[in-house]
Amino acid sequence: MIAIFTNGRSLARRAAMATVALAALFGSVAADAASLQEAKARGRIIVGIQGDNSPWGFVNSSGQQDGFDADIAKLFAKDLGVEVEFMPLAVANRIPALTTGKADILFATMGMTEERAKAIQYSKPYAGNVISLYGPKDKTMAKPEDTAGMAIGVPRSSAQDKAVTDAMGNIATVRRFDDDAASIQALLSGQVQAVGGNQFYLQRLDNASPGTYERKIDFLTLYNGAGTRKGEKDWNEAVNAFIDKIKADGELATVYAKWMKVPVPAFPESLPNIPFTVQ
Repeated sequence: MIAIFTNGRSLARRAAMATVALAALFGSVAADAASLQEAKARGRIIVGIQGDNSPWGFVNSSGQQDGFDADIAKLFAKDLGVEVEFMPLAVANRIPALTTGKADILFATMGMTEERAKAIQYSKPYAGNVISLYGPKDKTMAKPEDTAGMAIGVPRSSAQDKAVTDAMGNIATVRRFDDDAASIQALLSGQVQAVGGNQFYLQRLDNASPGTYERKIDFLTLYNGAGTRKGEKDWNEAVNAFIDKIKADGELATVYAKWMKVPVPAFPESLPNIPFTVQ
């Protein structure tokens, strides 16, 4: 009996220690993550956004967050009746900032992929983005095989990282950088011979070196959604209702015309293994 009692105390002690360890690991999420009502009560939402990816999200010359996603986030905050606080994030830091509770929601060029949908809850799509390969006009890159032996730059953990790796990972050397700006600079400086980028990379490359680069290969059209934490129905329902509203009343078209210079695309009603609502 004594031995059984001792083992029981030992098990209880180990269980308590495990609980403390788990609390240390996950406590920050519970402490920092705000419900929609809590965010409304404090009078502001914290929006994770890109700070270096014009025209999606960037810090302008006045030091203010600007761009397509910034305008969408401001409309969302207005719809909720609160202020918006922006948290500029590198590509690889977007999901961690959300899941650890540092950001309430992501309007951060979040291409909707099955892998990301395992970690976050997507909203309905509100933007489209063509992912392509860009390189110098004097280099032939008509098909993936043409990149054999080349180095291709991508922002780490981005949609173009996956697209380039899937198409050319066994042919070329994929070099990963911290963000879009670093990837573009790598091409301009000759560290890589091509880059995987979104539909605005050519504009940024032309601004730096007019007439030198062109779009080579289109990989896919990716749709962007807002990101919230898994299981948080309040945030998901609020942002979906907001997206439906700005599609219907023309506000999305206005923001598209300002930043994208193209009409709003037709959005899919569903995407395989990427739910738009909390399940």
